[in-house]
Amino acid sequence: MARSAQLPLTRNIGIMAHIDAGKTTTTERILYYTGVNYKIGEVHDGAATMDWMKQEQERGITITSAATTCSWRDHRINIIDTPGHVDFTVEVERSLRVLDGAIAVFCGVGGVEPQSETVWRQADRYRVPRVAFVNKMDRMGANFDNVVSMIEDRLGVRPLPLQLPIGSEETFVGVIDLLEGKALFWDDESLGTEIRYDEIPADLAGDAELARDQLVERLADFDDEVMAKYLDGQDVSVEELRATIRRSTLSLDVVPVLCGSAFKNKGVQPLLDAVVDFLPSPMDVPAVEGLAVSTKKKGPKNARAGEDAKTVARRADDTEPFAALVFKIQSDKHSGSLAYLRVYSGKARTGEGLLNASTGKKERVNRFLQMHANKRQELDEIYAGDIVAAVGLKYVVTGHTLCSAKEPVLLESLEFPDPVISIAIEPKTAADMDKLGTSLERLAIEDPSFKVSTDAETGQMIISGMGELHLEIIVDRLLREFGVGANVGRPQVAYKETISAAAVGLGEYIKQTGGAGEYAVVRVEVEPGETGSGFVFENAVRGGAVPVEYIEAVEEGCREAVDSGHLGGFPVVDVRIRLVDGEAHETDSSERAFGIAASMAANDGLGKGSPILLEPIMDVEVVTPEEFRGAIQGDLNGRRGQIKGVEMRGISQVVQAEVPLSEMFGYVSSVRSMTQGRASFTMQFAHYAQVPDAVMRGIVAPYQ
Repeated sequence: MARSAQLPLTRNIGIMAHIDAGKTTTTERILYYTGVNYKIGEVHDGAATMDWMKQEQERGITITSAATTCSWRDHRINIIDTPGHVDFTVEVERSLRVLDGAIAVFCGVGGVEPQSETVWRQADRYRVPRVAFVNKMDRMGANFDNVVSMIEDRLGVRPLPLQLPIGSEETFVGVIDLLEGKALFWDDESLGTEIRYDEIPADLAGDAELARDQLVERLADFDDEVMAKYLDGQDVSVEELRATIRRSTLSLDVVPVLCGSAFKNKGVQPLLDAVVDFLPSPMDVPAVEGLAVSTKKKGPKNARAGEDAKTVARRADDTEPFAALVFKIQSDKHSGSLAYLRVYSGKARTGEGLLNASTGKKERVNRFLQMHANKRQELDEIYAGDIVAAVGLKYVVTGHTLCSAKEPVLLESLEFPDPVISIAIEPKTAADMDKLGTSLERLAIEDPSFKVSTDAETGQMIISGMGELHLEIIVDRLLREFGVGANVGRPQVAYKETISAAAVGLGEYIKQTGGAGEYAVVRVEVEPGETGSGFVFENAVRGGAVPVEYIEAVEEGCREAVDSGHLGGFPVVDVRIRLVDGEAHETDSSERAFGIAASMAANDGLGKGSPILLEPIMDVEVVTPEEFRGAIQGDLNGRRGQIKGVEMRGISQVVQAEVPLSEMFGYVSSVRSMTQGRASFTMQFAHYAQVPDAVMRGIVAPYQ
């Protein structure tokens, strides 16, 4: 089957924003105006095409990254609609990794909000060119100029307004196109499909002329010809300006800014034009790089090929060897599971054998699918630049590379943060026991930020995630989608331990009562490590005091002690353990004995090293009417919070604070009752910090 869209006419984009900025509504309008949908699905009605999960439709938020494709001006646009809630930031991370460009949606009232900044930093990390869409210009308090200033001040970029709004709040009726010098008005009866192009209203002509001059002046910084014409007072053609805007957007020098109201069906078609005109095709982004790997041996260690592995590039070209990254695994009631792929180079046919370079195993694809939210179209062949789903892959997880077996390459994988909150979960009946295990395993494969473990003390199954909502959705899916009966405990904070002083630990495991005995003595030095270093083991033993064949067992014993913790069973982080001495017996020593002795020595050292407890601290932002600001600040102080600042945003006060996660359970109800339901808040992980001694004693008491 021939390629349906040429590479220069392909756009792979994401739609990203803070929660409630209108991402999904904007996507629904894009699908409507490009002819994919024949009626508009509304988020508040639970009918949005891109929000296809039951949980999304009920809550009116996007949880997973739904993929779809559409056409505009002979270009194929592959779109991923990403979540805005901080609990699902991993969905944004893995989507941005495989996208070429993005639309950043901002609320015309709220502007740059906390999750806006988070997803912007994520996009910066992957150097994703963006266009900005200031949405909800019909809302009370909407202010286009204010949002543009916030984009510049808070995100540290150079916004390039290409439009001005005509009216604001309830009087918002259209936009001025600064490039073409025209006014655009949308027809309400045709749901915005008909656009009337008119002269710029006389009362806005001066503002439009000034804004266009500023646009040309800003672009002159990035193009010598535009600069020359600007200094000479010559006109710069629309074509020259568009070409300069495209180059400057692709180089991340500017961010084109447009405006509208997706809900009121205004401003979406020019946004599509901007995607085509200013965002990159797969050919415009640098070739993806990976490590050339050997296929002689199996297994991920060999696949990574060591430090001396050769770096190779894969261009977006159908003639290059096939290379694709698995960026998402999704359970599917029809096919078992779907693996979402971004194809970076080459092409592959259904049924063709491929190499999983991350494991060294061969894979065979039963079917390739073009996804439209939860609908699908089968494809015989896929090409460079495609974003598709594959059925039939047995050994893949998120971050794996699929490639040609003849010229294998290992692409950079994806990294995900550690969970910060946990709950215990147990099956209601014996029949639910097996279903619970297999269902959690499938969910953990889908979502790398979700972890499953077993409490060593109680034997309870523990599930961990990025926030209360994250775990709430997981449990809801278990009950409804997988039909598992389960009882759920209260949320628990993911505490960590570390030490604040160096110490020496001794472990002796000696059992000699006649016959075969057990004998191992281990001495270690423990000391605080660098922040983020985790657990580091060093072998500094001299003279063979610990035979070389037992060193690995000593390291594993130390790791076991670190994983189990000293204060309350919480994992120990940022610690260095050095093996300095030991004793072995000619016949009674064994790996088991040295593993046990090492665990005892490490635990002894951790206890002597002034252990401390660490807790997750959250960035909290509360948007409230002025009359409730004092109550909000007092409540946050009472939750061991530190107020970082208070500022005006429109007609509301914004209180910014850092608060321990353990103090934020149930805050939704508290803030609602304090403000008569008129305040809202967002919360995202900031960092770990030491728990005060008095609080720590209460936390660890049950474990002592």
